[in-house]
Amino acid sequence: MAFPSKPVSQLLGSNGPVHAVAYSASPGTYILAGSADRSIRLYNPSPASGQAAAVTATAAGGSPPEGRLIQTYSAHGYEVLSLAVAADNARFASSGGDRAVFLWDVATATTLRRFGASAPDGHSSRVNCVAFAGDGDSVLASGGFDTTVKLWDCKGGGNGGRPVQTLADAKDGVSAIVVRGPEVVAGSVDGRVRAYDVRMGRCVVDVAAGPVTSLSMARDGAALLVGSLGPAGLRLMDRTSGACLRTYGGDAGSAPAAGAGAGAGADPTAQGAPAWRNESLRVQSILGGGERFVVAGDEMSAPAASGGGDEDGRVWAWDLLTGKTVATLSVPWGPAAGGERKRRAIGRDGKEKGRKNIVSCLAWREDGWGNQFCVGGSSGAVTVFGSA
Repeated sequence: MAFPSKPVSQLLGSNGPVHAVAYSASPGTYILAGSADRSIRLYNPSPASGQAAAVTATAAGGSPPEGRLIQTYSAHGYEVLSLAVAADNARFASSGGDRAVFLWDVATATTLRRFGASAPDGHSSRVNCVAFAGDGDSVLASGGFDTTVKLWDCKGGGNGGRPVQTLADAKDGVSAIVVRGPEVVAGSVDGRVRAYDVRMGRCVVDVAAGPVTSLSMARDGAALLVGSLGPAGLRLMDRTSGACLRTYGGDAGSAPAAGAGAGAGADPTAQGAPAWRNESLRVQSILGGGERFVVAGDEMSAPAASGGGDEDGRVWAWDLLTGKTVATLSVPWGPAAGGERKRRAIGRDGKEKGRKNIVSCLAWREDGWGNQFCVGGSSGAVTVFGSA
């Protein structure tokens, strides 16, 4: 399987940095993007039929064509930081800087439930991450800067708006959550990954290489990709033994890929840009391509392929088994750029920091036709990559 390295469209409309992206559930036709402008946007990433010529121009080094904006969801009072889509595609969840977790109805663009900010025992600070859990996606798990993980009942009535359970073991902000069956796995800025079995009342703690920025679990639950701040890079951890199976990026794993051309999608290291780094910002990493690849954003930027004054963002991909770099892609600012207010990213303290073109969030379409993934960040545009 070749890595999808061609920009096929850009999703525009955000009036600030994009902090979260997510594909709809199988077949992954649509993309949700959560922004610092307090809104969530639903897109069809396929360009309109009249833009076929633009797709051809992209292959020749031009700008990607524009995808189609379908709906905008507005209820948050502060930036949107995380998104999760239910398996039935009828609902999605969002969390943000307003200390709230919202459960949305996709079709009507209305909130079904609101958890957190004004609820008893709700989050007292920004909510960094959210994920569906339980049978039929009946529970939401959220992690906040207040160091807690909270479980919420999505069903009507629920528990009076209060969390059904609060997990308060972290010593610093909770930055990432993944769920598999009865397990809720939470990564924290305190450098720990805590796996909670909520049925058994058990917690297993593993030590990460630094403050945790992202988590991505293998489908069989046997391995966990842990992103953390510092020079150690990304680590693939054995869930049974806690051993490190492989590292990616960092000081030893960022050799540039060979053979990239010019234009959007080109190898930025060929232009003298620095190797992959994640030292101070919350940059996401994921498993993609049927778990053949490890894909990550980058807090470093590269000279723009267009030759302009701006710098392009970067995406790195490594082979899961060998750890070798398989792609380093350039991500242009896109038409959504144009002001310093958009050139921001989320730091380790959960607050926005001024940066250049930083790619900080990613999502891979695993169950749809063709290989495709999308990235967002401080430019305010979401760039969709696919196969040539």
